[in-house]
Amino acid sequence: MLTILLPTDFSKNSKNAIKYALEFFKYQQVKFIVMHAYRNEFYDHDELVSRDVFETVLDKVKTESQNNLDKLLTELQQIAPNPRYTYHSISAYNTLVEEANAIADDHNIDLIVMGTKGKSNARNIVFGSQTFQVLKYVDCPVLAIPENYTNTQPKKIIFPTNYLMPYKRRELKLLSILATSYRSDIDVVYISTSPKLSIRQEDNQSFIKDTLASNNVRFTVINSKNIENTITNYIKDNQIKMITMINTQHSFLEDMLFPSTLDKVSLGLEIPLLAFQNATRK
Repeated sequence: MLTILLPTDFSKNSKNAIKYALEFFKYQQVKFIVMHAYRNEFYDHDELVSRDVFETVLDKVKTESQNNLDKLLTELQQIAPNPRYTYHSISAYNTLVEEANAIADDHNIDLIVMGTKGKSNARNIVFGSQTFQVLKYVDCPVLAIPENYTNTQPKKIIFPTNYLMPYKRRELKLLSILATSYRSDIDVVYISTSPKLSIRQEDNQSFIKDTLASNNVRFTVINSKNIENTITNYIKDNQIKMITMINTQHSFLEDMLFPSTLDKVSLGLEIPLLAFQNATRK
């Protein structure tokens, strides 16, 4: 059974990501935990004008959060009355990142699924600030769903790697499960000016081959210095429907998502991103 965390701010984009998850995992046994963290909403509340009304406003925000969660769970059970699914909700006076990390540890979460944007939906950015924070600081794989994206059958998945870091078996097994459900092809792409691999790279490549042995995997080497453009072009030229990358220091994903500040993105993703954290979790 997979345990999947679905953060929500009740925006259209977050609901689209949740509906995507319900459709995408329909062949799996899944425990879904729908979570709303309302600490920031509380401090930004229009009625919080003085400390005298602190508890009153807090109770109001807390009640609204739980009521909205109850309503959302009822809606989800109607949308996906899948006997393989169980639904749970958590309303928390906490920040999204802190609560997501706590839930990931307490419930041994396999994956977080969320939209790339939330309520503060700005047209000139690809990822909202909340999604950035989760991608950067939460110790759990994240599947980020672009705005209005609905294609839940990723027949082709690109997996760019430099083979310089050892992947965690649990995270690669998650990729294997996702790809198996839809008989997806996985293109493992090495972008470099030198096709020769070091011993470390060879061992890491072998680990990927062994872990994804049950999947249809193609290993490709592309001679290029511009990693970002090469990946973008590969996605377009090969009808890629999902991108899988590792999110760690000095990785492709870090370079693309965090080139300078959190409000700038150089990779205009239009397909779901499965970000691994290379986390050591049971």
